[in-house]
Amino acid sequence: MIANLLPKTKYTVLPMEPVNKPDLETKKPAIPDGLIVKCPGCLRAHYIIELADADNVCPNCHYHFRLGSRARINTLVDPDSFVELDAALLSSDPLLFPGYAGKLTDQAGKCGEPEGVVTGLAAIHEHPLALGVMEPGFMMGSMGEAVGEKLTRMVETATERRLPIILVTASGGARMQEGIISLMQMAKTSAALGRHSRAGLLYIPVLTDPTTGGVTASFAMLGDIILAEPGALIGFAGPRVIEQTIKQQLPEGFQRAEFLLAQGFVDHIVARADLRGFLGRMLKFHHSAAPTNS
Repeated sequence: MIANLLPKTKYTVLPMEPVNKPDLETKKPAIPDGLIVKCPGCLRAHYIIELADADNVCPNCHYHFRLGSRARINTLVDPDSFVELDAALLSSDPLLFPGYAGKLTDQAGKCGEPEGVVTGLAAIHEHPLALGVMEPGFMMGSMGEAVGEKLTRMVETATERRLPIILVTASGGARMQEGIISLMQMAKTSAALGRHSRAGLLYIPVLTDPTTGGVTASFAMLGDIILAEPGALIGFAGPRVIEQTIKQQLPEGFQRAEFLLAQGFVDHIVARADLRGFLGRMLKFHHSAAPTNS
């Protein structure tokens, strides 16, 4: 009787399918690649095109982004004064290292430069000089046979013409795909700079981020006046490798330009916006002090 008074209601269970409602979905804004970059210093976002107009320096915290060789040359030298040397000199893959030839082609296509350094003759404030600028976009500016040969030829040309040298470094060190041949470039470039120095000529390296490995252990530290950009990483082995080796934590800012300045390894830190003017003054002093040939 009770069952008749409280009858059960029978339900049919239907499988529920997810309802696609695109109009209710939250649409996330899509930012095209290559439009905005975040500053590692202050974490602010900047339009890349606006950053390029500021020579790749953050307008908020003055963090110095890496700068390509051609852009660097344009910020330093007098207009239309740069004449490139040995533009066609390329690495020959001397060890036939697997995949190396293809990587050279790929890197050249990506960064627009066929090798890790651009060398030439130029003028700053009408003072003639030999100029070398390493290209961090090409295999991180690593030094192989072509880089070493181009630098050596530039130094020898400067010695022959009695020109000062300015060399902007940005490199991960020796190029491992060329083995001992890449390491030999350390001695070759250093020997050429030794002859340039004995001729009484000025050499100013400008150390930018990063300057490491075999480049630091050779021509980067042989200058008469050693300059650096703010915050540049400068050293031989990386800080992580050093900490793992000595089992100690390194001081804060270790291997940064400011730390090296405090330890006497760097003579002066110059902001990118001030570099052309500073180099112009150094060249003027050198030119006025140089003996005249009678």
